[in-house]
Amino acid sequence: MTDKQNLLGMDLETLTSELQEAGHKPFRAKQLLRWVHQRSEADFSNMTDLAKGFRAQLEDRYCIHSLSPILDKTSNDGTRKWLFDVGNNNAIETVFIPEDDRGTLCISSQAGCTVACPFCSTGYQGFNRNLSTAEIIGQLWYARSELQKNQSVARIDGQMPVEPERVVSNVVMMGMGEPLLNYKELLPALRLMLDDHAYGLSRRRVTVSTSGVVPMMDRLAEDCPVALAVSLHAPNDELRDRLVPLNKKYPLRELLAACNRYLEHAPRDFVTFEYIMLDGVNDSDQHADELIEIAKQVRCKLNLIPFNPFPQSGLKRSSNNRVRAFSERLQNAGIVTTTRKTRGDDIDAACGQLAGDVKDRTKITQKRRDDEVIPVADGVIPIYEVRQ
Repeated sequence: MTDKQNLLGMDLETLTSELQEAGHKPFRAKQLLRWVHQRSEADFSNMTDLAKGFRAQLEDRYCIHSLSPILDKTSNDGTRKWLFDVGNNNAIETVFIPEDDRGTLCISSQAGCTVACPFCSTGYQGFNRNLSTAEIIGQLWYARSELQKNQSVARIDGQMPVEPERVVSNVVMMGMGEPLLNYKELLPALRLMLDDHAYGLSRRRVTVSTSGVVPMMDRLAEDCPVALAVSLHAPNDELRDRLVPLNKKYPLRELLAACNRYLEHAPRDFVTFEYIMLDGVNDSDQHADELIEIAKQVRCKLNLIPFNPFPQSGLKRSSNNRVRAFSERLQNAGIVTTTRKTRGDDIDAACGQLAGDVKDRTKITQKRRDDEVIPVADGVIPIYEVRQ
């Protein structure tokens, strides 16, 4: 493995500083960003508007090292999933979701996850490590370059009218991991996504999803405000303590206050609350009414997510009729409510199914407590609580 620095992990400020220390003009950093991120070029010798001597220096000190895919699967609905090797028998997943008016890339921020929500398969694998900035951006770099290749071929056949460079129009940090628990590496990655010399995405088209890490929500609002999605999943503390264990540290009162502070800086005038629909757990009319009360406190829209079952969870998806009734109750109260279309579930790429080969190397243990269960219509579901 090379000891050269990976340019994929450097935002404009870092790269400019690096090159200036080596005696190069600041504009060289912008040139490099365009070659690496806009043209997906990994070979310095092909960067023809750079002097040969400069290219030789770059070759000596830097590399452009992307992630190595070990799996590439495409769903019947066009959703595409890559499994990337990140070393030590660990893997992360990246998912591309094509739609008529946009292409959304779902990116991972950690190998595994510490939050351990019982409805998410990633949480059952434990946590190995944070990803580096280069590994976060590497997912976008690789996916974009691969999709451009495929799109260029399709255009030759007259089947694809969209320009290749626009194939990834939206990025959501909703893959494996809790992004705000990897803030140091996340921030420069976000800045690269927004940089006009790199990916040039608007703040409205980059979304960070969090389970509610309140202090880091405040930092993100100051440092790099993008669209915000909050994994709510329960309308009261008692239930959310079980479904989103992080709630024990940052309960709803603190979380909602943080959402309102974030909105003072956000590119959108609302926060998206993600709400997974679990049969007999959080899908009653009473739960909907509690959500209505929350919506009175924070400008928001609700995104209802049909649960994608997996064996370890013991949970069931709410019926279509229940989801529809739940949604109508919210909409009748004037709340903008959408129901997420299930995509990629035939290749385990749907929400909550991201499950790479992640080894648990933390001191976290999961202990079943008989007195901690979620009552459901036909019995009880044990909830596993994460304890240090």
